[in-house]
Amino acid sequence: MAINNYQDLVNKIDDLKKQDKMDLSSDQDLSIAIMNLISIEEHFFFTGVKTGKASYFDLLDQVRSLRKELLKKIIKDYEGEVWCISKHLLAASMRLMEVGTKQLGKNKKAEAEDLFKKAFDLYSLFWAVNLGVISLAGVKKIDDDMLNKQDTQKTGFLGKFSELVKKIIDCCIE
Repeated sequence: MAINNYQDLVNKIDDLKKQDKMDLSSDQDLSIAIMNLISIEEHFFFTGVKTGKASYFDLLDQVRSLRKELLKKIIKDYEGEVWCISKHLLAASMRLMEVGTKQLGKNKKAEAEDLFKKAFDLYSLFWAVNLGVISLAGVKKIDDDMLNKQDTQKTGFLGKFSELVKKIIDCCIE
């Protein structure tokens, strides 16, 4: 199914939900766990470098193996750089969430909200790529003019995916 406009995108998501291809609530939990494993890898790296203790790199390698195993549960089919793109989308999303949380602690609410929105946009792009809603080849071809012209919010390409992810992934479903 070619995706030429916002309604095509909604229809593709509805088809995926009907096919029950993925347990999205469990996969969302798994994606958050993977984000944290990526962060743990980073912390083992920095701790190893700062302390000069190679044992931290051994721990990094063990966590990396676990992260790769779990990522395979979400990213089943991929081509080219999609595996790495997916990993980096999750990592960037997690980092923006953390920086946003720090901004909240500094009472910089507007900055925090902007960072949270960007984090969720990246997270939504991760799901759009890995649910097969879009192919990376088509990303450059979709622009705001192709999206729903009656849209009053004009959230752009990433904003559209964020809205869809809000609708299709509910982590509270048991």
